Amino acid sequence: MTVDIPNALSYFVAMPNIKSAKKRLRQNIATRDRNRASRSFVRNRCKSVIKAVKEGNIDEANNLFRVAVKVLDQAGAKKIIHKNAAARKKSRLSAMIRKLKDQGQAAS
Repeated sequence: MTVDIPNALSYFVAMPNIKSAKKRLRQNIATRDRNRASRSFVRNRCKSVIKAVKEGNIDEANNLFRVAVKVLDQAGAKKIIHKNAAARKKSRLSAMIRKLKDQGQAAS
C-alpha cells in the first residue's frame, strides 16, 4: 500500500513502513492543511478590519471586528493559534478602532 503524498510534501519524506505510522502521516497532512486554511482565514478577517480602519469607515470596521473576534476566539479554542495570541490580536484591533473613533469625535 502506498500513501499518496500531496504536492506540499514533494520534498523528501521518509516513508513509514508500519501501517499505523502511514495512517498517522495521512492524518498529519490533513490536519496541517486544515490548520493552514484556518490560520489564513483568521489573518484575512483581521486584515479586513485593518483595511476598514485605514479607510476611516467606523461602522464597517465595527461590523468586521465582531466577525474577527468570533473567528479569533474559535481559532484560539481549537488551538489553531495560541489563546494569548488571539487575545493580543483582538486587543490591537480594538485599540485601532478606538483610536479611529477618538479621532472622529475630536474632528467633529
